[in-house]
Amino acid sequence: MKRTVTKAIFPVAGLGTRFLPATKSVPKEIMTLVDRPLIQYAIDEAREAGIKEFIFVTSRGKSALEDYFDDSPVLEAELRRKKKPELLKELKRTTMDSGQIAYIRQHRAKGLGHAVACARRLIHNEPFAVILPDDVIAAEPSCLAQMVEAYAETGGSMVAAMEVAPEKASSYGILDIEPGADPENPISRVRGMVEKPEAGTAPSNLAVIGRYILSPRVMRHLSGLDAGAGGEIQLTDAIAREIDGDGVHGFRFEGQRYDCGSKAGFLQATVAFGLARDDLRDELAAFLADLSLSVK
Repeated sequence: MKRTVTKAIFPVAGLGTRFLPATKSVPKEIMTLVDRPLIQYAIDEAREAGIKEFIFVTSRGKSALEDYFDDSPVLEAELRRKKKPELLKELKRTTMDSGQIAYIRQHRAKGLGHAVACARRLIHNEPFAVILPDDVIAAEPSCLAQMVEAYAETGGSMVAAMEVAPEKASSYGILDIEPGADPENPISRVRGMVEKPEAGTAPSNLAVIGRYILSPRVMRHLSGLDAGAGGEIQLTDAIAREIDGDGVHGFRFEGQRYDCGSKAGFLQATVAFGLARDDLRDELAAFLADLSLSVK
């Protein structure tokens, strides 16, 4: 029986060391991409996909992230007084209703699999999504919404996948898909998964990126895992155990993924999202054109 996906886990316990010194006092997840923090893009995507319950796996120093979702009565009153309804509407989008959001602490950094497992008591026996806010995906409909629609056909577990250059495969979990897969079909049945394979050993060029819809059994697999690649509990290792069960499928989504966990990726996303905005496009494009001429 295929069940509706209404819960999502957001692993946000990382220290964001690649963005120091900014992340010394500001959680990476609320760093601003144009005029919205990274976490807001993830929340908006989850809402579009029908997610109703939002579970954040946090750590010490993330209080600003938690405060972001609270009511702001003083600011709301000021916007009403100044008759700024559009800004008030945007502010309301950042507020989460009581009971809709939960916070779980990951006390020790033991990998993505461990972070997901920290939320096991809130998942019960339901399929659930996992969203990594570092992966910002420009897509219409959203990546997770595309996956939810595909999941209605497959059940089991599903991972978002994209093609990567062979020299970059060692930075990802790589899918080994069944031979003879239709290249026009975005859904591929998975027969194996390799986390960060050594150069030249990757079974394909399909890399797992930060969107998952998982069977609740994955939580049980995580509880029995030993440390894997990098000395961490790997989520892909637990998902791989489902291959011989209800199955695992890779889903090649339509859209552009930006790795906002890296400085270069964050800058690329800022330019791309800025150019996509009607109110920013012309001025930003003119600046980039002038900058390109000056660099030459």
